[in-house]
Amino acid sequence: MFPSDQTKFDVKEIMKIIPHRYPFLLVDRIINLDLDQGTIIGQKNITINESFFQGHFPDQPLMPGVLILESLAQVGAVLVYFKGQKDRLAVLLNVTQAKFRNPVKPGDVLILKCEGIHFSSKGGRVKAVASVGDKVAVEAEIGFALVDKAQI
Repeated sequence: MFPSDQTKFDVKEIMKIIPHRYPFLLVDRIINLDLDQGTIIGQKNITINESFFQGHFPDQPLMPGVLILESLAQVGAVLVYFKGQKDRLAVLLNVTQAKFRNPVKPGDVLILKCEGIHFSSKGGRVKAVASVGDKVAVEAEIGFALVDKAQI
């Protein structure tokens, strides 16, 4: 599997790259991957059936901000994979500059954009923005450490 400028991956292909599974796989598809620019765009369709809505304000359901950050990190991990780390796994190292700007609710389509800032043999860093329509929901810089898949 090698991406082109207009690559699209469905959830089955994403599960071949990152180890997350329901209910913690928080990316439904990759809609664009540009390795030359170091960018990736993913999508998460938010439905009322998400398990977190049972307890995260049942009368006013909102997607938890930390899960939006996790969605962004999962998209970033796919980018790291294609930037040459197919035998290693990108795990969350840190989150900086996080800002929560607008709520994400059932029925929303969350667009998850990551732009590579730095990649090395030890890890990487992306600038990440999650948005619904033209409104930014969350933005942050996310750092990754690379570990051998056998260690997980």
